[in-house]
Amino acid sequence: MANTLKLEIVTPDRKVLSENVEYVGAPGILGEFGVLPSHVPFLSALGIGNLHYKQEGKAYYVFISGGFAEVSNNKVTVLAEVAEKATEIDIERAQKARERAEARTAQAKEKIDAARNQAALRRAIARMSCQRSGKSAGTC
Repeated sequence: MANTLKLEIVTPDRKVLSENVEYVGAPGILGEFGVLPSHVPFLSALGIGNLHYKQEGKAYYVFISGGFAEVSNNKVTVLAEVAEKATEIDIERAQKARERAEARTAQAKEKIDAARNQAALRRAIARMSCQRSGKSAGTC
């Protein structure tokens, strides 16, 4: 395919994706970044959020939770702690995780690990957002 770049997403457990794509947008630790073919090489830490890519003009979504992205030689390699395609997300499980995190936040009187709880809440919300984005686009 002309004017594309290779996108590979891997986790410690599996290869999630290996496709030629037209664009990649990812949740960098300092904010979202975008990559087009022939992009300058760089390395970025990833935060919690939704990676999206375009293939044949259609948008696709992948939930990402931490890791690194490397852009080099017309290839984006994502090494993620957790990565799930929008179609793989269990929305009920994500909703329950969100409710648990919100309940822990509401019980601020008890000693909780606030940073860990906020990360759990952000992961649950991002998963739900990714799953909805994939469904509404009708492409995942």
